[in-house]
Parts: sequence; C-alpha cells; structure tokens
Amino acid sequence: MKDVIKELVGWIVSILLIVAVSYLIVTFVGQRTQVSGSSMETTLSDGDHLIVDKISYRFREPQRYEIVVFPYRYEKNTYYIKRIIGLPGETIQIKDGQILIDGETYQEDGEFPGIENAGVAETKVALDSGEYFVLGDNRNNSEDSRYADMGNVKKRNIIGKVWFIASPW
Repeated sequence: MKDVIKELVGWIVSILLIVAVSYLIVTFVGQRTQVSGSSMETTLSDGDHLIVDKISYRFREPQRYEIVVFPYRYEKNTYYIKRIIGLPGETIQIKDGQILIDGETYQEDGEFPGIENAGVAETKVALDSGEYFVLGDNRNNSEDSRYADMGNVKKRNIIGKVWFIASPW
C-alpha cells in the first residue's frame, strides 16, 4: 500500500510540474495561434498554425519587416497578424500606391501590389515613441494601420513576433 501511495504521489508531482512548465512557456516564451483570413497572403495563408515568440521583445525593440501578433481591441481572444513597416519617430505616407518613410520611397523585400487605398496614411502619419505602423502583406485586402479604428500599434500591445509556421509544413 505504501508503494502505491508513493507511486501515486510521484505521478501527481510529475503532472503538476508539466502543467507548471507548460503554463510558464505559454505565458512568457511562446504560444500557438492560427491565421484567420487572407490579409497576410501570400506569406501566411488562412488556417496556418503559427508559433509566436513572446520573449524577444523583452530584450530588444521590434524591427522593420518583422511579422507581429497583437490583440484586436474590439473583440476578446482575437488577434491581428501584420508586418511592421514604420518605426517609432518616423513619418509614414502612402502616395501613388507607394510607401514613403520620412519622405523616401520604401523598397520592400518581396513582391507586394501597389496600395489602392491609403486610408489615414494619405497624409503623413507621425509615429510616437513606442508606436509602429503595420500593414498586411495582401495590401489591398487588409485592415491595418491605414484605418482609424486600428491606427498605430503600441509596443506594449504587441504579444510577440511570428517565429515559424507550425503547420502546414
């Protein structure tokens, strides 16, 4: 009987340890999320499962061109996935379908369509300290910083950056 109790306590301790470590990893290191929609096509597709790195931005600032995850402010447990274009202290403008950063045309890595709707970025958008201008890769089918209901994304609201696509492979 004593051996059975010892074995049971061992299992309970192991399970509690696994749950605690899992909680710490999901809370502070990384989490899984799923793409819903086409705003990041062709980089990310609807249904892709992603692993989000939640720890990097505790040690460094987000960089231009990184894909970040942040909450949608109007609906709980809903997240946006967008690419950082503008950094704190810069001005962003979209003119004739092109992105201008501090008045200079931004040369992007990759093929992106010309932007048909500049939204609020039709005039210069100044980014304050800790603010980022984000766009979806599917530029003409994305709700992003060009729209007043989203606007600039504050660093404190960024959950993390997309680390890798977990599935499909």
